[in-house]
Amino acid sequence: MAELRIRQAARALLLTPDDEVLLVRFVFPSRHVWALPGGGLESGEDHVTALRRELIEEVGLADVEIGPHVWTREHTITFLDGRWDGQREQIHLVRTSRFDPRPSISWDELRAEHVHEIRWWTLAEIQSESAVVFAPRNLPTVLGDLVARGEPAVPIDTGV
Repeated sequence: MAELRIRQAARALLLTPDDEVLLVRFVFPSRHVWALPGGGLESGEDHVTALRRELIEEVGLADVEIGPHVWTREHTITFLDGRWDGQREQIHLVRTSRFDPRPSISWDELRAEHVHEIRWWTLAEIQSESAVVFAPRNLPTVLGDLVARGEPAVPIDTGV
């Protein structure tokens, strides 16, 4: 059996003092998913460097302090382009004030990456939306735990 081709990725848990979280909506043929901003590492990048690039591209956030690696997520699903069999994500906490997202790349480029919407969510909204698919799936729980207990001592595996 061939080894799985797992893409390395970095994502940001952008969290305001009011516990609002910035999420992006991915549109795939079979579903819509609200996820944390970020994406795959490019050649020669480490996770923090990739995350800085992704935050500028996707939401227009530059010169931000990248906080600790708080969560890890791995999922196996064949990418639409067929290049990858799954993704391993390192999720960093980024504390920020609320801002108006202004991606540095065009909406055509974002849509080519399946991103169709960006918006702030409150913890209460996330916890009350049973019909919405989040990535990670248990975002309401792990986010609630982080808000209530603070940053974990070691990264938590969020599952799919």
